[in-house]
Amino acid sequence: MPPDHADNPPRGGVRHLEVSPEEAGQKLLQFLTRRLGPDVPGSLLLRLIRSGQVRVDSARKKPFDRLLAGQTVRLPPIRVADPAPGTAPLPALTILAQGPGWIAVAKPAGLPSQPGTGHADAASTRLAAMFPDATFTPTPAHRLDRDTSGILLAGTSYQGLRSLQQAFAAHSLRKLYLARVHGTLAPGQTLTLHDTLAKSGPPGHQRTTTSANGKPALALARCLETDARTSLLELDLRTGRTHQLRVQLANRNLPIVGDRKYGQPDNAPRMMLHAWNITLPDGTAVRLEPDW
Repeated sequence: MPPDHADNPPRGGVRHLEVSPEEAGQKLLQFLTRRLGPDVPGSLLLRLIRSGQVRVDSARKKPFDRLLAGQTVRLPPIRVADPAPGTAPLPALTILAQGPGWIAVAKPAGLPSQPGTGHADAASTRLAAMFPDATFTPTPAHRLDRDTSGILLAGTSYQGLRSLQQAFAAHSLRKLYLARVHGTLAPGQTLTLHDTLAKSGPPGHQRTTTSANGKPALALARCLETDARTSLLELDLRTGRTHQLRVQLANRNLPIVGDRKYGQPDNAPRMMLHAWNITLPDGTAVRLEPDW
């Protein structure tokens, strides 16, 4: 969590937070949520803003008003519990590349992109721990499945984060994955994976399936090598549906090795799906070879 400015009183007193250039453009509620972290409920922040206890340059603002660099946000005293003592430090993520407003890190298999029920450790929390003094905490611009390894992009400023998110939405980023699958194809053989997919099932137990009422899902597959039982595929992901590649390959009798949800029983220690190459709209390419 970014620290308060040096001239602010101790924890629990009135604080004056200056909006840095990296934070400019955020909505007021968004700014405070990122600055204060998960210890302060969003419902409390909403009440403080709507009651006028939060001021921006001495004026009342609405929760979704956007902030400018250099503005000062006055925050009334807020009492939150101190962090539990003796908490072990989180392991750092490997930094692969960085540029204006963005950073690329290596997400290991087994680590969620975001924290959730039953798992506080995540790529986003490790990024926050790696950059405790950042005025804008590096924030993932997309997600990788917990069991998928590879390149994760994060914004190091609000504008950088928005630019990445817009590039993902516009499909102006090229994302290449590697997958080891059960089944054999001829080296050089290509497949067009085009389906309509939808999620079904109760929360926590949802599965992605083909559905006439689903959303379009498109990827291109190319076989790089094969052996007696498996093939190594390079996958050019054109859309970003939940579990898209896993479902599309399984539906074509090419389940990913180690995929416990959509695959077949095997002794693989992990799922062999890896985000290995991302090319940004400006042509910058980030690559990371898998460790399997």
